[in-house]
Amino acid sequence: MCISRASIIRRGWRVLLLTIPILASPGGSVAQERVDSLQAEVERLTALVDSLIREVASLRISGPEEEVQDALAQLRNAAQAAAAIDEPAGSTDPPMEQEFVGRQRSLQALNPEISVNTDLFGHMNSDDTSEDNFFAREFEISIVSNLDPFSRAKIFISRHNEGGELSPFKEGPDGHSHGEHEGGSGFAVEEGYVEWVGLPGGIGLKLGKFFQQLGQLNRWHSHALPFQTRSLPHLSFIGPESLAQTGASFHWLAPFGGVGGTYEATLEVTRSENKMLFGESGGLSVLGHINGFWNLSSSTDLDLGLSWINGTFKDDERSLDRALYGAEAAITWRPPGRSRYQGLSFRGGIMAVDVIAHGDEHEEHEEEHEVSEHAFGFWGMGEVRLSQSWLMGARLGRSGSPEDPHKTAWLISPTLSWWQSEYVRLRLEYDLLGRSFMDGREGRLLLQVTFAMGPHKHETY
Repeated sequence: MCISRASIIRRGWRVLLLTIPILASPGGSVAQERVDSLQAEVERLTALVDSLIREVASLRISGPEEEVQDALAQLRNAAQAAAAIDEPAGSTDPPMEQEFVGRQRSLQALNPEISVNTDLFGHMNSDDTSEDNFFAREFEISIVSNLDPFSRAKIFISRHNEGGELSPFKEGPDGHSHGEHEGGSGFAVEEGYVEWVGLPGGIGLKLGKFFQQLGQLNRWHSHALPFQTRSLPHLSFIGPESLAQTGASFHWLAPFGGVGGTYEATLEVTRSENKMLFGESGGLSVLGHINGFWNLSSSTDLDLGLSWINGTFKDDERSLDRALYGAEAAITWRPPGRSRYQGLSFRGGIMAVDVIAHGDEHEEHEEEHEVSEHAFGFWGMGEVRLSQSWLMGARLGRSGSPEDPHKTAWLISPTLSWWQSEYVRLRLEYDLLGRSFMDGREGRLLLQVTFAMGPHKHETY
């Protein structure tokens, strides 16, 4: 509705001219009725003028924006009409909206993710008062990058300082490992590999130096472990560090499985670099691993894996085949909606390794196969979440010696952990170690502080 100001003025004059003769007429009652009707008409016109003034004011404010919107609507209609002309005859598909995306990449997007993880210790050992009480055990720098949609690369550079490690079969006053770590005087490559994911058939390929798939805990870095060291059989048969060697790893995710079940297999061919397992060999070793994962309920998961690695042990006197076997299981309970405040986890396993015979008592066996026995070990650990920040746990283990299975060691460790955040953790742990070939037991109380800087935190994968 659009009424000009001139039209309103003309209508007002017309009402005024009609009013004059009515007021001059002699009929009082009739004149009064006409005056009342004219007065009502004037009030109506006044209200109409006020509403028109408000409408004109609002149009002055929103007019330019509406004109722009109308212009954009006309452009869209014109573009759609032009696109309809180019479509082939008989096409009934509705027009598709095209999204324009810039293909440029900022320099920051090309940078890899860089993180630093640190493992600090303070401990008291009553059996060796001269031992250092405080030390920074490890500094780790991680560099992670997605190279393209098909591959990614990871490099972990660490400096491991001596001190604090448990050595089950070291005959000494403290039973701790000294001088057994490569890279104690500088930084060394802990892991460095390129990985292809999503290959046809559910295959994954990894090339480089990597923590091998000998169970699940072997893949975890030391700052992510639920206790300050790996299991007792791992310390006895492999050493304080993870089994990490250079080669190729093939991973296969099975396309079959029941409800809640997932199955995978791993085959790794690497150079024999672990000195406790293979000595100075440097030949090829082969590892096989199969794993199953099941959702038992909405809050309970079960993980079961079997592993085997075979290579050649070689030193100055002999060269013989050697194998290590392992089985690992884990069960986890996390109630939905309360997993940050409640939870239980239990993990355990068994390991067995071929024993390398020494001395005259094994000469007859050495002539045949050089390996006559196996050393066995088992371990178990559990944690209960008390609240969002507090966890309480315990572990135990027993292991035979890989050189003399008649020598055994056992370990018990209760712990109390406080997660200040996902980046900072403090843990109080007591380690009680005993040996069959030595009198007495050794106890040590330690405080471990781990913190992470950057996106790579305490991964458990």
